Amino acid sequence: MSFFSTGNILVHIPIGAGGYDLSWIEAIGTLFGLLCIWYASKEKIINYLFGLINVTLFAVIFFQIQLYASLLLQLFFFVANIYGWYAWSRQTQDNQAELKIRWLSRSKALIWGTLCVVGIALMTFNIDRVFAYLTQLAVAVMQALGLNVQMPELQPDAFPLWDSTMMVLSIVAMILMTRKYVENWLLWVVIDVISVVIFTYQGVYAMALEYVILTLIALNGSWLWVRSAARNDSQPLSSVQ
Repeated sequence: MSFFSTGNILVHIPIGAGGYDLSWIEAIGTLFGLLCIWYASKEKIINYLFGLINVTLFAVIFFQIQLYASLLLQLFFFVANIYGWYAWSRQTQDNQAELKIRWLSRSKALIWGTLCVVGIALMTFNIDRVFAYLTQLAVAVMQALGLNVQMPELQPDAFPLWDSTMMVLSIVAMILMTRKYVENWLLWVVIDVISVVIFTYQGVYAMALEYVILTLIALNGSWLWVRSAARNDSQPLSSVQ
């Protein structure tokens, strides 16, 4: 099981203060994450297979570095990937994909926008309590499963507003992607840009570079899905889907 250890180093990257040790599990998990996003931008169902591998490996990483709330978020993404695989696979009687790429209607866009604003505001002022609760929940579940884990010492969030924004928008973007709404890519662009800035500020340059690549893929996905929505006669903020 040493392969799944974050201490199993693939390569030392001489970037930033002291460099960065990239483990095998992080490298492979990141690769599958990039493949997931790339194939999603191409509207290929196989993206969900890559997504399942990505979130599984990242859950293992978060378990080892004691980020249990982040681990629970990966469990949400795991379930969302399974649902997305099912939703994208459904076909009509003439063997066409049941879901078409389209924009949110004006009313749905208003609802989702309101949920994002409210969710970000609530998380910003309660993020430490929320993650402490989620961490306690994850520890309790793992202890019930017989795993020898202890509650880690949690530090206050360094960027409560931006962390909350990324968490809430990531959940919403994933849900919208499973339903083939164009807006999911616009949210991923925002999430990735924020990530690049924060990781650069924190000196985690390897992860910042990864999110630069993800930003480019998300921009490409936005362009491709906007064109597909137009071919499906869907317009942004219309009164109907």
